[in-house]
Amino acid sequence: MLYHLLTPLADDVSVFNIFRYLTFRTGGAMITALIVSFLCGPVIIAMLKHRQNGGQPIRLDGPESHLLTKQGTPTMGGFLILLALTVSTVLWADMGNPFIWTVLGVTLSFGGVGFIDDSMKIRKRSSGGLSAGMKAGLQVAIALVATLWISAALPDGLQHTLAVPFLKSLLVDLGWGFIVFGVLVMVGTSNAVNLTDGLDGLAIVPVMIAFTVFALISYLAGNVIFSSYLQIHHVPGSGELSVFCGALLGAGLGFLWFNAPPARIFMGDTGSLSLGGALGAVSVITKHELVLAIVGGLFVLEAVSVIVQVLSFKLTGRRVFRMAPLHHHFEKKGWAEPTIVIRFWIIATILALAGLSTLKLR
Repeated sequence: MLYHLLTPLADDVSVFNIFRYLTFRTGGAMITALIVSFLCGPVIIAMLKHRQNGGQPIRLDGPESHLLTKQGTPTMGGFLILLALTVSTVLWADMGNPFIWTVLGVTLSFGGVGFIDDSMKIRKRSSGGLSAGMKAGLQVAIALVATLWISAALPDGLQHTLAVPFLKSLLVDLGWGFIVFGVLVMVGTSNAVNLTDGLDGLAIVPVMIAFTVFALISYLAGNVIFSSYLQIHHVPGSGELSVFCGALLGAGLGFLWFNAPPARIFMGDTGSLSLGGALGAVSVITKHELVLAIVGGLFVLEAVSVIVQVLSFKLTGRRVFRMAPLHHHFEKKGWAEPTIVIRFWIIATILALAGLSTLKLR
């Protein structure tokens, strides 16, 4: 909004020229989202606590400590993230950019699926919300539309291709398989973040770390000079996604203020599904889907731990982990919650640095 309102005035009022710079608008988006979170957070928490009457239902088969420490905490905190993110993005981003609309649409749509799931859990006072089939079907439908739109918006030569890290010029032509691949990236990332969200602050910080990396990647990929120097594929218009990533970073910081142990609110599926979907969409647009597997390696580990646990139990009747996802395994081993959370943050940081290294190792 500010971009469209103020940049036309830059010829007459030179100070408005600053709104043409992505770095300035990214910083503005982050600060705005943070302020919106701080202002609206207490109101939204009070409203959710009043409406939910008992907070998020706690799994009876989960760690016993959760029945004592997390009982009564309201969920759907993802609504606060989405509110701050949307307000900030609309205010600071170039809303004529198709990639902004695509990522924002994916984020809010996945958030809607999570909202329905959270609502059903609260209404039934059960940890089971939408059926797995229904949830997956809605996610696939949203991701399919988004991937088709992204493919149409990408420049010739990049529409159906997969870029490979460490190899500067290799593009694998997937044909229409790119649509399937894009859907898998978005849905897989969404559910992986959802599985990671199990302890206070555990998911939101790695999400912010990943979006910080992709703010830089989108900025570089959208700049013809930097992308040429780093020998990454130039995606015209993708630089605007750095404003979206900045807004999400600010919204995440604001949410962490209330989600820090002991959490006053949980993000719920409303937040985790939407954040994961957004991360997947940004990676597909910037042609860094495989880099996402490195940067978001913590989410991959959590998802793989669930897959291994289920397969092992079905095939052998034995469990590999004391409990899945992986963070619950360490809880069962007696690790304190803050220890698990901080160590997982460290792992996420290391993986993010490893993912960043792919930009130069070509």
